[in-house]
Amino acid sequence: MELSLMLLIISLFLGFLLGIISGLTPGIHVNNFALILVALSPLFLELGFAPFYIAVIILANSVTQTFIDIIPSIFLGAPEADTALAVLPGHALLMEGRGAEAVRLSAIGSAGAVVVALLMAVPLGFFFMNIYGTIEAYIGWILILIVIVMIATENGEVVEGQGSLVHFKFKGYAVMLFIISGLLGMFAFDNTGKMSPLVTFGEPSILLPLLSGLFGASMLVLSLMTKSEIPPQQKACRFVLPRKRIVRGMLTGSAAGSFVAWLPGVSSAVGTIIARLLVREEKDEDSSKEFMISLSGANTANAIFSLIALFIIQRARSGAMVAIDGLINVSEWELSTIIILLVVIIYISIISYYTTIYLGDRIAGFLSRINYSKLCAAVLAGLTLMVIMFTGWFGLVIFLISTPVGMVASFAKIRKTHAMGVILLPVIMYFF
Repeated sequence: MELSLMLLIISLFLGFLLGIISGLTPGIHVNNFALILVALSPLFLELGFAPFYIAVIILANSVTQTFIDIIPSIFLGAPEADTALAVLPGHALLMEGRGAEAVRLSAIGSAGAVVVALLMAVPLGFFFMNIYGTIEAYIGWILILIVIVMIATENGEVVEGQGSLVHFKFKGYAVMLFIISGLLGMFAFDNTGKMSPLVTFGEPSILLPLLSGLFGASMLVLSLMTKSEIPPQQKACRFVLPRKRIVRGMLTGSAAGSFVAWLPGVSSAVGTIIARLLVREEKDEDSSKEFMISLSGANTANAIFSLIALFIIQRARSGAMVAIDGLINVSEWELSTIIILLVVIIYISIISYYTTIYLGDRIAGFLSRINYSKLCAAVLAGLTLMVIMFTGWFGLVIFLISTPVGMVASFAKIRKTHAMGVILLPVIMYFF
């Protein structure tokens, strides 16, 4: 394969810029850009960009987004599927004046996942190559096991004098939230054809109104109800966390992200749920920080192992990998191809790490000078407008229904993880 270093660098930075856009803009995903880039491939060919360079753009976009997309989740309460669970611990740090710290935790989790993923690529590749057939046959049961563990580990809010059996009440609330959100997800996915976006940008996703309501708008409404005010944000904010917890967060996140990258029909959002289960359940700040590291690690590891899975088992597990496989057929890949793509991941991860911290620090400083209630109202209005633009009036209905459902966890004093039934239940039903 003949490569032009200049074209490779241009492709890398173009993907990086697209990753910043898709990472900072709720509702725009790497898959949108992947589809557009594939459609524009004849134009790129005329400009001298071979299909391999277009694949580099898509890969760089995909990895960059896993670093950057934590920023709107923390500061705006506007999550993607992969960062939905980060809203609560990230928002808690934001309300303590440490929004920039939450971003740094996420950045170190993603950066650590790159290191872990590259070190484990070969052994995990051989491992999954040998057991892939077995895992594929039992995906539905694996997901059911994950749900059982999620609910079984829910103990709710500990209050003296409640009695030893009170945790069953909270488990009941968890089951209720899982089923309600799951049924909502099934209804939404079964009726995606009713979406009529006012603005067409790639393939419209029903996840935008679902997750924006469950994890974004619900939190914003609660903030407005309680008249929360954002405290002054610390500027240069380094986090304090024992090294053991940092490493453990990286390892658990990478393990979760790498596992789901091999499974058909399972998104990296499920990887974040597994990461939540792998982090020790303790009611302390360090546990929340470790979870932030683990969650971001899961997202980045998933993006990397999706590429490795494409190379080893020749199965595309994400929209970005489907596009890459279409551009440079995986059956024709040489070992040098995957090595070059892994080098691209290393370079783009270094740039994305420092960019994420830079943007997080600047946004935190900006927030300290504005009225938080007005910001919440503005973001809520912006989310509503975005839902209408990208998913139409049907999306708005789903958004309005999912918002109060997302508030259930706060009133019931249980983890919001159970609202991920919106994705898990439809996927489980798909495999049975």
